[in-house]
Amino acid sequence: MPDTVGHVTTQDNRPDLVVLESVSKRFGSTAALQDVSLRGCAGSIHAITGENGAGKSTLMKLLAGVHQPDAGQIRVAGQVLRLRSPAAARAAGISTVFQELTVLPNLTVAENLLLGREPSRAGLLDRAAMRAEAQAVLARIGIGLDPQRPGGSLTVGEQQLVEIAKGVSTDAQVFIFDEPTAPLNRAEVDKLEQLLHTLKAQGKLVFYISHRLDEIFRLCDTVTVLKDGRWVATEPIAALTHDRLIALMVGRPLQALFPPRAGTPPGAPALDVRNLTPLAGAASARLQLRRGEIVGMGGLEGQGQREIVRALAGALRPAACDIQRHGRDGQPQAYDPRLGVAQAVRQGIGLVPEDRKQEGLYLDLPIADNLWLGVLRGLGLVRQAPRQRAVVSGMAEQLQLRASSLAQEVGELSGGNQQKVMIGRWLAAGVDTLLVEQPTRGVDVGAKAEIYSLLRAFVAQGGAVLALSSDLPELIGLCDRILVVRGGRVVGDVPAASATEEGLLALALVDAPAAAAEVPGVMAEVAA
Repeated sequence: MPDTVGHVTTQDNRPDLVVLESVSKRFGSTAALQDVSLRGCAGSIHAITGENGAGKSTLMKLLAGVHQPDAGQIRVAGQVLRLRSPAAARAAGISTVFQELTVLPNLTVAENLLLGREPSRAGLLDRAAMRAEAQAVLARIGIGLDPQRPGGSLTVGEQQLVEIAKGVSTDAQVFIFDEPTAPLNRAEVDKLEQLLHTLKAQGKLVFYISHRLDEIFRLCDTVTVLKDGRWVATEPIAALTHDRLIALMVGRPLQALFPPRAGTPPGAPALDVRNLTPLAGAASARLQLRRGEIVGMGGLEGQGQREIVRALAGALRPAACDIQRHGRDGQPQAYDPRLGVAQAVRQGIGLVPEDRKQEGLYLDLPIADNLWLGVLRGLGLVRQAPRQRAVVSGMAEQLQLRASSLAQEVGELSGGNQQKVMIGRWLAAGVDTLLVEQPTRGVDVGAKAEIYSLLRAFVAQGGAVLALSSDLPELIGLCDRILVVRGGRVVGDVPAASATEEGLLALALVDAPAAAAEVPGVMAEVAA
């Protein structure tokens, strides 16, 4: 039987390397942490998870020496410590890879790696030794970067790898990774995972802050859940399911994340796509998007789904198209996405891109300006730009934005609130058709439920949504119908109520007639 000490449940007899006992932290009138206890064992990867604002980063910043607790104590290897600075934490064997990157652009990779610990000879900087040591660290963790490369030339993912290498180079006993995979590509994520397993095998303790459930179940052996600054549970990952972990994080079961589907049949078509060839030489796609429904689009990565959505939105000029658009009044009109995004918006079609930071939002502008840009996008160049504060404030209230004010910069918001602003931009513009790429990527589970409700409310008022997602449970729970794309063609149209992950994958992997024979309720579209 597991034993309980304070709030903490120990899972086995591994030695405790870190113990945080009844720690609390306030920032002004806000209680960020309240009486939280936690212990981490040597040779383990321990996830710290919860919704945005749950206290995950604050808790780990106490251990990293960034903040000091107002109450409680921290013990490392049995010794009570007062970690008054990050330098003190590093001296105690604690290394942190923060979400905010600190690679200095004017220094080389080697100089960044060994900053503050530069090797010297006869009182002078030993650059040859620095390069050799940096190369050894990079090689040890499988990072193929040139130690002499300037920091300013690195991609965001490469900067993250340098941050990780910094921590490893200190030979710490405790590692803290704060959302480390956010800027990484698949190959870089694989390297990180190999590194984490190596650290665990060496008897290190890794605290892994994340709300990405697939990573937690794949990498971690223990998980601690926080909510509203309080401890909720510490459990071995083997004792949890995805549904149970989500319930711990948000306080309700997985099914409650998705609003109920409409009980009435969908309305008239919003978009009738008779032919859409996104790229020259590509296959032709056919689909119909009706009012009052959320249509999902899935399939294996790189099968043309993204190109279909972008061509529909005017963000990608299609090679050929035959599309009929029906307004809210039901009257048909020709729609030509080759005229571009601004024309699409004027015809009531808005795109929520997958990479909202790079392609959608202006991170250094206020929330109000980002919301109003949708209205401006639909105006002609010679029109006077209107300014209606009531519309913006009303939209912010409808979105349930968590922000200090509408003057707050969008870049300061959480991923969920940024996504709400992106959706709210088009709602304020009055579009009636939303094309959404990866609707909840980089969003915590609590905000996911709010975004799902926004989309469902939008179609309930006569709108139409086409949602592209690589998350099959999301497609099944959120949508009314699911289109499966393979080779640029829509090879299946599946009622979401009867869809299964296995059935959708079958359509994505094998010939449509064979898959449809195995999946009840599937309409297969086979090109002539």
